[in-house]
Amino acid sequence: MKTYKTLISERTLKVSEKNTTFKKAKIRVSRDAADYIRQFYYDDIEIFESVFILLINMSNNVIGFAKISQGGINSSIVDVKIIAKYAIDTLATGIILAHNHPTGNIQPSENDITITKKVKDTLDIFGCQLLDHIIITNDKDRYFSFADDGIL
Repeated sequence: MKTYKTLISERTLKVSEKNTTFKKAKIRVSRDAADYIRQFYYDDIEIFESVFILLINMSNNVIGFAKISQGGINSSIVDVKIIAKYAIDTLATGIILAHNHPTGNIQPSENDITITKKVKDTLDIFGCQLLDHIIITNDKDRYFSFADDGIL
């Protein structure tokens, strides 16, 4: 075995707990997820696209969340490796992917459908289920659920 002079570091799982006002919640239906996710968006919901994930345990309780990316007015980059890392680090059994459409149109784009499949396929490898992908807008009464629409 060849060894090198460079040292490596031991990796540990550490949960970062920041001061937050988001309470633990049980997600039963897509409306629960959409309502919970809305609290991450502020007056910028109509300005640029942001992507979040909810980390879910076996009891369908939210055990954490993460902002995955923030983009421009009509797109945002989603790196599935980052989503998988959060899922593995928290031992989540389910993920709910969510993003906003600043235009107010709740219909998914072809890119939305493509990334949803990519995230689902990646999470399946780790035994983590993509439970839903929610698209929200500034209109609190409207959202799109990939699960409810049969896309997942």
